[in-house]
Amino acid sequence: MVTMPLFFQTLPRSLSHRSPTTRIALVCGLVASLLLAQPLRLSPAARAEGAWEITPQSEQALERGLEWLARNQGADGNWGSNDLGLVSMGVLAFLAAGHTPGRGKYGKAVDRALDYVLRNAKPSGLLNISGQRRDMYNHGLATFVLGQAHGMTSDPRISPVLERALKLIANTQCDDGGWDYVARRQSRGHDLSLAVMQAKALRSAMDSGFEVPPEVVELAIKSVRGYYRARGAAGSEAKMKRLPGQFTYSGGSGTLAMAAAGVVCMQEFGQYDDWRIAKNMEIITAAVKRIRPRKKTGQLPLDAYTLYYVGQALYQVGGKHWRGAYPSLRDAVTESQKNGMWRDIGHVKGRPGELYGTSVACFILAIPNRYLPILQEGKIESIRKAVGKR
Repeated sequence: MVTMPLFFQTLPRSLSHRSPTTRIALVCGLVASLLLAQPLRLSPAARAEGAWEITPQSEQALERGLEWLARNQGADGNWGSNDLGLVSMGVLAFLAAGHTPGRGKYGKAVDRALDYVLRNAKPSGLLNISGQRRDMYNHGLATFVLGQAHGMTSDPRISPVLERALKLIANTQCDDGGWDYVARRQSRGHDLSLAVMQAKALRSAMDSGFEVPPEVVELAIKSVRGYYRARGAAGSEAKMKRLPGQFTYSGGSGTLAMAAAGVVCMQEFGQYDDWRIAKNMEIITAAVKRIRPRKKTGQLPLDAYTLYYVGQALYQVGGKHWRGAYPSLRDAVTESQKNGMWRDIGHVKGRPGELYGTSVACFILAIPNRYLPILQEGKIESIRKAVGKR
């Protein structure tokens, strides 16, 4: 159920840490955007915390990436992909840069892609028209983006689709709090990667005023914590705190992607003081320092999946991690662009890989804009109160 428009929910907390001049600029920009039906366009000084967040080169790379996405979208609006998650990532790239359906330079492109996702939603609420094993990957990504779109636009088509999509996530949660690849409830979830996608979808909807059952969030947090492993030992929580460790895919060895995914889950669910976050942030920031740009090759410095969560983990935790690591990540992404696009160096190949890579790269470069509801500053204390603090 929607409680109130996102604009009125998030404006106070999104401005709470800004200077008076910046707050005035943001409010004026938001009001002008609503009145003129144009994308929100503010100067880097008004949007960013400082000049270190945005460079002329990163802004140019972002604009070239958006131009590539618009030029290669196709009449159906789906870039030739029937993976609603990937199509939604294209939507996210535009939203993150302040472009909404039907407004401004890329308004038509956003509208076409969003329409493709909405018209392919199933009566059950499932947002997947690809193979059954892609049910919850596509569903989680698409639901997350619909939540962001709902928070940035008054499009009446989104709300009923989003509500059904959220119910499906709650109804397919496994007994241990995780999710399977296939949209069905069973005893155990499959892995952390599926959990983080549903976590982001739930938080996205909560940011937009939708209600999510507290017990769904509580059980999901328990599941995510279960994927944390201390290096070389198991045992009590007190013992694990003393040892190095990180989040894992399914309980085995850890990866950079899972370290970041686990952090994002904790942050999205309001577990800001969880001791596991600091352990994983050490791994993430060290990995970012080792990144070397693949200059003008079109290849992302990390695979798109990993980059997507690393960027969000740095931003959501903020502070020294964001300020110390984001510039390096931003510059590596900027310098690797070729002919306006990036390609995934992971499992997604061909044109879908170019859609995925370019969308994620644009999202990473647009984070300092803070246009997306999920990037608004402040902490949702209601989540902490609902699920408790551990």
